[in-house]
Amino acid sequence: MTKNTPSPSHILIFILFTLPFHGNTQNTGIPNNQEHTILLTLKQHWSNPSSLAHWTPSSGPCTWPEITCTNGSVTSLVIINGTITDTVPPSICHLNNLTHIDLQLNFIPGPFPTVLYNCSKLEYLDLSLNYFNGTIPDDINRLSPRLQYLNLAANNFTGDIPSAIGSLPSLTSLQLVSNLFNGSFPPEIGNLLNLEELALSYNPLSGSIADSIFLLENLTILYLYKNQLSGFIPRRVEALKLQALDLSNNTLTGTIPEDFGKLTSLTGLDLSQNAFSGQIPPEIGHLRLSSLNLSSNRLSGRIPDEYDNAAFDGSFLNNPGLCSNIPSLRLVSCRLATTTRKTKRVSSNFIAVVSSLAAVAFLVGFLYAIYVRRSYKKRNHVSDSSTWKLTSFQRLNFTETNILSSLVDDNQIGKGGSGRVYRVPINHRSTKYVAVKRIWDNVKFDQKLEKEFLAEVRILGTIRHSNIVKLLCCISSERSKLLVYEYMENHSLDKWLHGKKKPQNIPGSVYNVVLDWPKRLQIAIGAAQGLCYMHHDCSPPIIHRDVKSSNILLDSEFNAKVADFGLAKILVKHGEPNTMSVVAGSFGYMAPEYAQTRRVNEKIDVYSFGVILLELVTGREAHYGDETSSVAQWTWRYVQEGKPIVDALDEDIKETDYLEEINTVLKLGLICTSNFPSSRPSMNDVLQILLRCSERPPRGGKTIRGEYDVAPLLHNSKAII
Repeated sequence: MTKNTPSPSHILIFILFTLPFHGNTQNTGIPNNQEHTILLTLKQHWSNPSSLAHWTPSSGPCTWPEITCTNGSVTSLVIINGTITDTVPPSICHLNNLTHIDLQLNFIPGPFPTVLYNCSKLEYLDLSLNYFNGTIPDDINRLSPRLQYLNLAANNFTGDIPSAIGSLPSLTSLQLVSNLFNGSFPPEIGNLLNLEELALSYNPLSGSIADSIFLLENLTILYLYKNQLSGFIPRRVEALKLQALDLSNNTLTGTIPEDFGKLTSLTGLDLSQNAFSGQIPPEIGHLRLSSLNLSSNRLSGRIPDEYDNAAFDGSFLNNPGLCSNIPSLRLVSCRLATTTRKTKRVSSNFIAVVSSLAAVAFLVGFLYAIYVRRSYKKRNHVSDSSTWKLTSFQRLNFTETNILSSLVDDNQIGKGGSGRVYRVPINHRSTKYVAVKRIWDNVKFDQKLEKEFLAEVRILGTIRHSNIVKLLCCISSERSKLLVYEYMENHSLDKWLHGKKKPQNIPGSVYNVVLDWPKRLQIAIGAAQGLCYMHHDCSPPIIHRDVKSSNILLDSEFNAKVADFGLAKILVKHGEPNTMSVVAGSFGYMAPEYAQTRRVNEKIDVYSFGVILLELVTGREAHYGDETSSVAQWTWRYVQEGKPIVDALDEDIKETDYLEEINTVLKLGLICTSNFPSSRPSMNDVLQILLRCSERPPRGGKTIRGEYDVAPLLHNSKAII
């Protein structure tokens, strides 16, 4: 249920115009005094918020991070999370050359601001995550005919989506997710011939899907899930550029259209939680889908051969009429479905006998493998140590002998799929340590581990940043490879956040130290700075691909450093997504569009970092919830249900001193984990917001009681999922 990587034009617009770091890149002059005055009037109308304190008569607006100027005139206004609590005034359109307005993540109340009709050059409008209410006006087509991007998601708009919205001729992206619309699906949207992205999810829209929607030839993303849509899917499908299609959680009926087989660009298809019947069209098997979900319908017949394998073991559940010959799909066997009960009984007995024999054989083989491995270790440990090669990346104060002699069980502090991690003293008398990751090669994982090793050496051996773990050297032999890092005294963030359930993983001397909010914010800023460097200061950019709390290491002062670059990817060209042959990452942290399309860009790291922010605020683990849920999904639902946010916070940080900052970080985490990559900020933007939080003085106060409602920031806010 995700959205693919946005089109290059949307990426460009978003990168150029989001938050402070980008604001000055096109400032080529000083705007005239009239524009300067208009902006100061805007600030005054919005009650002089602290986030705009640098808007002064003595400074040039083209130097303000929220402003972009072109040829000396203001063309872009971006105030995200600016604590704006008043309406949008008419004077905003007195900026005659304004093409881009982004006011998402504020507190703007009231009806849709029709004053924006006067912004005649407007191309991009984002008012998402505010407190707008009422209906979208019937004359919304009076917005600029140049408008390409319209995002009104996560507000409180009600009523019908007006038919006039289909009369915005240049619109390429329409996002109305998570409002309170209660009308029918507007067929006039099918008039938007340039439309590429349509997201109407999480609205109680009713009625059928208009035939014209599947005739939009430029459409790449269609999200209509979590509505009350009914009827058949249109039979005729000409939207051949579709990459992601999600109609799940409705009451749609009928059969799956055969024309879906024409969607050769489709990588993600979700029709789950409906009432579709009949057979799965064999044409669907011709698609190269990396994500397919047809579960919880009334489908019957045999699974297409192309999907009758373990890779799609969750794609067809709760369809009693479906059958498969693959046990992992957890469906009725197509063979057994046509046999007699006697044959079934004989088959069951045979399988039981074979399984028993297999279990015995496995046990014998397992014990023998342990014996061989122990013998191999004893036989090869000494001879192996004589063939090591050391490659240094820093000035070293130890030798390879110091390292090799300390790779014993007593020094082991971690173990994973790729090997073991040791805490090693740099010499026998020293109180200083290094961390050593030992990657063992074997037949099954040889190629995979080799790639991870080379990736880590290639990246960490060439980059230098105070918030990225320092690779000191690598030591390799034919049988294993060692990566030697600076040692981080306070281990990883996950052990601090979730170590109450596993205290043996917390350093004994600091186990009773509480990870208070200032430390958590410090950690978030440090990790963001490391990722910022990778995304924005490295050329070409580096994508980590496995950002998670266990890969955020902490030194003795709780400064955060990004670690474990075994899955990292260097982009060939900035801004162009790369496609990986295999999806890699960790459950709960993986961006949904990456799991579907395998495309790699910076936004997949932003999603993972957003999960870490939610961990820091809630104290819950990334995979919190059931086996198919995550802390991101849980938090979205919690906020959407209007529950008191204070009840979702970690017990250790329920302090009114930092309540505003905590809520801001929670909301930032929600934005980062949006299912729309184009709605996620860049890491530069994320860092800027976190730095603002760190500059706010605590307000002082008592510990929050359970009934205290922190509604001002997130009350009635909706989820963009």
